[in-house]
Amino acid sequence: MYSCQYVTWKLINQINSLIFFRIVVIMELEVEMKKILIVDESKLFRSYLVGKLEDQGFEVVEAKNGLDGSIKMRNEMPDLILMDFFLSRRSSQELLAERAANPNVSKVPVIMISNKISKEQIIQVSRYNIVKFFNKPLKIDAFLNTVSELLNVSVTIDNTPCIIEAHFNDDILFVEIARGLNKEKIELLSFKIRELLELYEVKSPKILVMMSNLEIGPSESEKLEALLNVLKEETGSPNKYIKILTSIEYVNKYVNEHGELKGIGVADSLDKAMDDLIGIKADNIAHDTAAAKLLTKTAPRSNKQESIELRFQQESLAGGRDINIAVVDDDLIIQELVKTVVGEAGWSCSVFENGKLFVDSVKDASDFDVVFLDLVMPEMNGFEVLHNLKQRGIKIPIIIFSALTKKETVAKAVSYGVKSYIIKPIKPDKLFRKATEVLKANF
Repeated sequence: MYSCQYVTWKLINQINSLIFFRIVVIMELEVEMKKILIVDESKLFRSYLVGKLEDQGFEVVEAKNGLDGSIKMRNEMPDLILMDFFLSRRSSQELLAERAANPNVSKVPVIMISNKISKEQIIQVSRYNIVKFFNKPLKIDAFLNTVSELLNVSVTIDNTPCIIEAHFNDDILFVEIARGLNKEKIELLSFKIRELLELYEVKSPKILVMMSNLEIGPSESEKLEALLNVLKEETGSPNKYIKILTSIEYVNKYVNEHGELKGIGVADSLDKAMDDLIGIKADNIAHDTAAAKLLTKTAPRSNKQESIELRFQQESLAGGRDINIAVVDDDLIIQELVKTVVGEAGWSCSVFENGKLFVDSVKDASDFDVVFLDLVMPEMNGFEVLHNLKQRGIKIPIIIFSALTKKETVAKAVSYGVKSYIIKPIKPDKLFRKATEVLKANF
């Protein structure tokens, strides 16, 4: 039998051991938890970064302007500072100079995240040893990877292939989703919608969600639920204002089975979705010409700029290889337009002033990733080019641009497997968007 004194001594030792163990664990957690200071005047952008960084296990401190940043930089002793270039009450240069003069924080790395700044402005702050510049809209995967390397802390991110685009046309929010559903992208969409609502000064917009080139089944139900919740909660729009364009049976089944989604329309054709949404029918054959105005991004009512990017840095249309574009048109203005747009995207461009020069040049389908083809040209017109390629079994994605708008002409082009039909005159943003859509579908 143990004495009471021995039992008491044993219990005290056990309690002390537990207390010591908890202290050690807490100390280790405190050592591992890195502190990040965000100095940015956009409450929305700060909120977005705080959420992402806290999810990764960082302690985050917010500063709403340069003066606030100066105070918190001294008091909080962060391990990393994230800073906008454009700050009020104390400029970014003044804040960086304070950091350099303070031995307690002079070695703290700084990442600058800002809307596009000039070379002169970059030179102004570069002498303060900025470790990385990021332009807004911010690509979150590249940003988190940089934070991970600087602080030697691992980060996790959902890498499910997914493309999400969102834009406004007047009071209609268009959301395009392709390849798959990604948790990170859906969270991004939440903040992107808030930003767009502010920029376009829209309340309770009508929403058209276009799903293409992806499969959704029961295993993606949580992500689908999160997507629909984001659309409903961030916009405040009633269900009847939300339409989904998709041929995926599971999406229709999911919406019908959940009472809280009653009223959300699911359609498998663009003309049906747009008719339900706004009472305008799109042409089944040449829907690009009928819906182009609606699907084109319009300028925001606010003079602020977007700060959140829905794309990842790692995403590449061609898996990292060069993209080769051909333009087959005898119009010099069109040739220069395409070369300019293609050049800005970093793609290669070959120009052919008539169809014969083009078909004589093409050896196989790998020569070009996309071809812009006019229908009316000397020596060999566009239809003769399409016929020649078909006879030779060469399948290259073709985008027609032409002043010809008859349904019979469009239908004939579609019969050759044409990917898109753009009516002249052509706008640079429309040309780039169509090329990107075709490239996405082929890589």
